[in-house]
Amino acid sequence: MTSKSAARKPATKAAPKKKAAPKKAATRTIKVDALARVEGEGALLVRVRGDEVQDVKFRIYEPPRFFEALLRGRKYAEAPDITARICGICPIAYIMGASQAMEDALGITVTGPLRDLRRIIYCGEWIESHVLHAAMLHAPDFLGLDDVLLLAKSNPQVVETALRLKKLGNTILETIGGGRAVHPVNLKVGGFYKVPRQEALRALTGELEWAIGAAQDLARLFAGFDFPDFDDDYLCVSLRHPDEYAIHEGRIVSSTGLDIAVQEFPDHFEEEHVAHSNALHGVLRGAEPYLVGPIARYNNNHAQLSPLAKRLAKECGLGRKVTNPFHSIIVRMVETVYACEESLRLIKRYEVPDESCVTIAEKAGEGHGCTEAPRGICYHRYRIDGEARITQATIVPPTSQNQKRIERDLLGVVRKNLHLDQKALTWRCEQTIRNYDPCISCATHFLKLTVEEV
Repeated sequence: MTSKSAARKPATKAAPKKKAAPKKAATRTIKVDALARVEGEGALLVRVRGDEVQDVKFRIYEPPRFFEALLRGRKYAEAPDITARICGICPIAYIMGASQAMEDALGITVTGPLRDLRRIIYCGEWIESHVLHAAMLHAPDFLGLDDVLLLAKSNPQVVETALRLKKLGNTILETIGGGRAVHPVNLKVGGFYKVPRQEALRALTGELEWAIGAAQDLARLFAGFDFPDFDDDYLCVSLRHPDEYAIHEGRIVSSTGLDIAVQEFPDHFEEEHVAHSNALHGVLRGAEPYLVGPIARYNNNHAQLSPLAKRLAKECGLGRKVTNPFHSIIVRMVETVYACEESLRLIKRYEVPDESCVTIAEKAGEGHGCTEAPRGICYHRYRIDGEARITQATIVPPTSQNQKRIERDLLGVVRKNLHLDQKALTWRCEQTIRNYDPCISCATHFLKLTVEEV
């Protein structure tokens, strides 16, 4: 029986259920304050919210070194030796680009055996730089190893072969460059201070013959790596020469049909300043990022490779066009084989020239030069006055040209690999940057400073 009081008690309503708060999208931050196994000082920052990549920054924080400013007021002949100090890995790129720009301004051309010597020493730089990067800096990424010391423990033969190949590249530099592999001192505007004897160069033939086979073996080994699944349709920019695989001379071309003289570079390319980097970002006019370096050269100039290099590329699984940036390690070794073949060919036909350099008459002018550094095209422009002193200097190195392209690769790689844990994703991002063999010290040579007085 229910009591009256109970009967009069109003029924209590059930409390309304609170709506569940929307679940926040998980955030992830990948931060690498100091990239390893690259030349120079750089960092990486990636922010992800849920399945959306919100921010990607390849940050170059190495201080600018103001090489353009250092050149102003100097005589034209000093430019090659000063610019060589931009990089100890690829000094020939700077020596040759500066020399050719000055020769353009002065109206002279280097031909015959002197041109051959330039191409041989540039091949030497490709050999030492490509092998250093591919075998000792990049290969550990594909093997899950922190550095080449661990690779030397697990496979010492690979490291021994790579060191011998690199030594060969250095020896070519020393033989032609005045006894120095780092910042050679024998090259000058118009040619050389002293040309090598035939026997000095031909002493390298036996080692070059060995190197052609050894570089092929490394290429085949690297082709067996487990490559990340990532492709992009790259806008490739490189030099092209009608008679040879472009290394130290040519016109500037792109995979979309651009074909211009080196002197037209400023009409089609520009540099942008971004807040997070001390290096300028190179873009095609219209802010379009582009790729320079081994893959760009290979895609634009495959037809100029030697038959052996083409067969090796096919054997290693490369098609006529490379779209996976992680395959750059194979392309570098294909180019190494070509550089060894080309050095051997030119050395066998070398005859000592009557003069070590072209005669120069000083005058005012503007000149442009561009060569293929191991990492891509390196452009120089200089103006000189009536006393042949530099009044204006512009240098656009390959790493600054690739920066925006690196960030676009990082964006795509992170989007495709969000399933990886933090450690694995960080590793994959660093590996992506090392595809480019970035020379950060080269990229941070310039900063425009404007002071306004109010």
